[in-house]
Amino acid sequence: MAPLSSVAKLAGVGQGSLYRHFPDRISLAVAVFDDNITDLEGLADDPQATLDDFFTRVSDQAMTSTALIDMIASESGDSRAEHLGTRVIAVVQVLLDRDQGEGRLRSDVRATDVMLAISMLAFLLARTPTAERQETAARARAILWASFTTP
Repeated sequence: MAPLSSVAKLAGVGQGSLYRHFPDRISLAVAVFDDNITDLEGLADDPQATLDDFFTRVSDQAMTSTALIDMIASESGDSRAEHLGTRVIAVVQVLLDRDQGEGRLRSDVRATDVMLAISMLAFLLARTPTAERQETAARARAILWASFTTP
């Protein structure tokens, strides 16, 4: 896991600036995931977006946030992160209802199934070497999508 001083350097800001905004790692991780979820909420607002689009976006986000995934997972009981799951499941439910209404997904797929799938995808990508992430993400999304779609 990268120290906050390394994060500051990569962001092109001083360590003091980073600590003023993010006093600890979980604060930084929550801020990044809040932004990521805002992006996902845009999918729910797009009438053409599907759950497949959601899986693609989540895997793209996971590939660039691997250290933060572990950070959030290790602090799952932290009250600052509780709202993240609630926001994601709201997006999932909109897309799930839409896809099921259009007959693209099996009617027995639940939002909790999708949440489990994206957790598996995120943790898989967090442990996949950088050079292999694109291919692994594509293969994992295909497996997940096939498990949810109607025959």
